[in-house]
Amino acid sequence: MATKTTQSVEPNIADLANGWLKRYKLNYKLEQESLNAEIDQALDNYFSKNGGEGGNRPDAKLLLQDKNLINYPVLIEYKGYKDKLVKLDSDGNVENKTSKNVPNFKNINSYAVNGAVHYANALLHYTGYTDIIAIGMTGFKDDNGELEYSIGVYYVSKSNFGVGQKVDDYTDFSFLKKENFNDFIDKIKTLQLSQAEIDKLKEKREREIDTSLVKLNNDIYQNEKGLGESDRVYLVAASIIATLGVPGKVGVLEKSELKSSSEKGMRDGDIILTKIKNFLDEKNLPEEKKALIVRTLENTLTSENVNKAENGESQLKRVFTKIVDDLGIYYKIGLTTDFTGKLFNEMYNWLGFSQDKLNDVVLTPSYVASLLVKLARVDKDSYVWDFATGSAGLLVAAMNEMLNDAKQKIKSPEELAIKSAKIKAEQLLGLEILPSVYMLAVLNMILMGDGSSNILNRDSLKDFNGNISNTESKFPATAFVLNPPYSASGNGMVFVGKALSMMNSGYAAIIIQNSAGSGKAVEYNKKILKRNTLLASIKMPIDLFVGKSSVQTQVYVFRVNEAHQKDDIVKFIDFSNDGYTRTNRKKASCNLRDTDRAKERYQEVVDLVRFGKEKLNIFTENEYYEGHIDPKNGADWNQSAPKDTKPTIEDFKKTVSDYLSWEVSCILKQQGGENDSLKK
Repeated sequence: MATKTTQSVEPNIADLANGWLKRYKLNYKLEQESLNAEIDQALDNYFSKNGGEGGNRPDAKLLLQDKNLINYPVLIEYKGYKDKLVKLDSDGNVENKTSKNVPNFKNINSYAVNGAVHYANALLHYTGYTDIIAIGMTGFKDDNGELEYSIGVYYVSKSNFGVGQKVDDYTDFSFLKKENFNDFIDKIKTLQLSQAEIDKLKEKREREIDTSLVKLNNDIYQNEKGLGESDRVYLVAASIIATLGVPGKVGVLEKSELKSSSEKGMRDGDIILTKIKNFLDEKNLPEEKKALIVRTLENTLTSENVNKAENGESQLKRVFTKIVDDLGIYYKIGLTTDFTGKLFNEMYNWLGFSQDKLNDVVLTPSYVASLLVKLARVDKDSYVWDFATGSAGLLVAAMNEMLNDAKQKIKSPEELAIKSAKIKAEQLLGLEILPSVYMLAVLNMILMGDGSSNILNRDSLKDFNGNISNTESKFPATAFVLNPPYSASGNGMVFVGKALSMMNSGYAAIIIQNSAGSGKAVEYNKKILKRNTLLASIKMPIDLFVGKSSVQTQVYVFRVNEAHQKDDIVKFIDFSNDGYTRTNRKKASCNLRDTDRAKERYQEVVDLVRFGKEKLNIFTENEYYEGHIDPKNGADWNQSAPKDTKPTIEDFKKTVSDYLSWEVSCILKQQGGENDSLKK
């Protein structure tokens, strides 16, 4: 509640609201005490995480059920002041974060709706509820002593990333009455965000993820001694998997369940491992994959050091708590992003790669991953593979593209559900040889709704014959995306050669060190062109991987199973200016800023590769060039628009003009000198 002052009319607002609750038979004390306790525990966890800031309790909380027997928590916050209903940001969203992406407790404590939305996020974070009603109510007395009030009703859910959407304008709480509640739920189900709004909210949440990951990284690095590099990664992966749960089958592991016991089978690591096994069983993963995941995590989770209790708490419980508190909200609200890719970027130094291996493990930025997917023409019916999958960021981007295409083209909800499941389970395949990175890839795909069944811990060059898992069925790949380890043969073109040789049709888009196209991979390139066509060569910004790597990269786009002819047109694009400004400041709130129509530039590159010169808009003819390569050369893939050095008549006129101006200037100076001599 708001702090009491002489101007506050909060008791009046509370009396009015509580009167409505009684009149409409809305018992906010909840008959289901266990559910009440669950909400209270979630709020306790949230306030504890924030050092007690952000309020104490909502002024009222309900749990209402619709006709489908689905429970909806309703949280109500009162503020007895004028103009304290809601504080919105410049995009019209509830402003509960500062410019530095940390909680804005000033707004949360001062504005009714902001407080209610804040509490709703606590439930998203610490309970299994995914749809919550947040209500703010405020009021004041006018000059005649009459009570004026306002109500703000917001829907907070996974679908709007916890930011909240205004439902409608209301003058009392009667929309919550039993006879009205189903209509209210029908209304919130019609709330939709535009793609532009979704993209903005995703960007906002992704910046918050970056802030939280930096905090977590620093905390564990500085305060949790004795953990090896891979151990840290495995603890993060294990903690997240243990807190995902499967509705109605596997409960979410709560911090309170970890007792830091020394009893065999009851240690914190044993409890987490059991929860992971139960989760994996319900996911119906192949036995080989389940065994590999458990075996990889088991050594860390069951080690004596992490389970030893000091001051009544094990290191494992302490780390688990930090992970859930700092990251839980983001993977629970269903962000369709390369979550573990971001995680991996922050754990970059944890994995202990030697300096010469750094370029091999650099995360592909999400907007570049999306570019590659679009260049490879991925749609709902594509079968996409990646032979050096890393954290699976490219496959996440492909999955998102496929699901979006399916949503646009399939209008039957039942058919869409079937197709979405097929995309995740059957139409993606990734290979990763490094066990610690492989775990991140599996985790990433599990978080995305589970396309992890075809993420394989294998050497794609030596141990992969194109078959799906251990079956005899070939993966019918129609799209190939790749950011290879540049230390591999031919700067990584060896991966491209093998993948394309196993495809019968489709397209490929790879990002690679540009020396691969100018001499470091000649034999691979010539062999590739005997069976595939190079459609485009795109020079990427030199600072694309700022802070991680400084290599110049190129994107190459291929049409599969069609030999390159010397007269085939290749589209050469200088994408050095992609519209983004990048920095590498550790304390910056955002190190990537769109300063010159970046999104439009990325779309134009896709259009130019697909349709040609007629799509030129932002780019100039100096940045886009249609030319040819010699398929028997292999070192002429990086070209730029030729500069015309033949002088024009205008050049001649300008030169003559410049010469005459110079000559006249000399004559005048000479005459001036003679006059000066005469004056002496």
